Amino acid sequence: MASYITGRLLLTVPVLVGVSVLVFLILHLTPGNPALVVAGPDAPPDVVREVEHTLGLDQPLYVQYGKYVLRLIHGDLGRSVRSHEPVLRQLLTTLPVTITLALVGVALTVAVSVPVGIVAAYNRNSPLDLATICAVLAASAMPVFAVGLILLWIFAITLRWFPLSGYAPLTTVDGWRHIALPAVTVSSGAVALLARLTRSSMLETLHQDYVRTARAKGLWEPGVVVRHAFRNALLPVITIVGLQFGFLLSGAVVTESIFSLPGMGRLLVDAILGRDFPVVQGAVLMLALTFVLTNLLVDIAYAAVDPRVRYA
Repeated sequence: MASYITGRLLLTVPVLVGVSVLVFLILHLTPGNPALVVAGPDAPPDVVREVEHTLGLDQPLYVQYGKYVLRLIHGDLGRSVRSHEPVLRQLLTTLPVTITLALVGVALTVAVSVPVGIVAAYNRNSPLDLATICAVLAASAMPVFAVGLILLWIFAITLRWFPLSGYAPLTTVDGWRHIALPAVTVSSGAVALLARLTRSSMLETLHQDYVRTARAKGLWEPGVVVRHAFRNALLPVITIVGLQFGFLLSGAVVTESIFSLPGMGRLLVDAILGRDFPVVQGAVLMLALTFVLTNLLVDIAYAAVDPRVRYA
């Protein structure tokens, strides 16, 4: 198990290097001169050149990348062009909100979609199965922003059950009231995808010989379904759960804007609109790093669930 984890950790190194290159190139592939954004649109040419020298934009690209990597190693992501605050401080302030939203969304996705998929597969071609399929297709067809606006109109404006916007820690009741609608919004598409996958995986495993053998032994039917069938159908479910956590982080960009959550997604949108390149670079790097670490945890979960993976 230790050698398996070590191998997966080593494989993440080239991925992180590639991510750092792509994030670094954001500044240079974006149309316009970043120095002109910092100096102002009416700045004279000598001031723009001075800003380029200060930012190191007049140096060769490989030199700029080397300095960028050295700053990353020391935890320096630069300073915001607009607020002049360290980017890392802004990210560490907003990241917990985004992580909380993604974790609650993943928990809600698993709690709803996995039981729905198991029940639908166990009652294959029944009215319950057909109703589940129709509901899942309807949920997957709805874009995230539409779900968010509908939930706001029904539960926040009409019924006044939940607040329109804002955020509070989950240690309080208001925190759960603030996070409820955003979590439902961000997980709506993931619930549909995971329910369909769980149903398909369960349909495949419920007809395997070891399931028939367990039933022939007279084992308790729910135990056969959960312990024997679902455990062997769990690998693709783990894959989607891990990937969906990364997608929920990216989907938080839209959700946080709709519900005015002070998360990293909203910070990224504001930075893009304000052409605050250091903040954009830092936010994209943080999201990519979180996605890579999530995939690493998924690989480790594979080995924990299925011994064949780590022995291979």
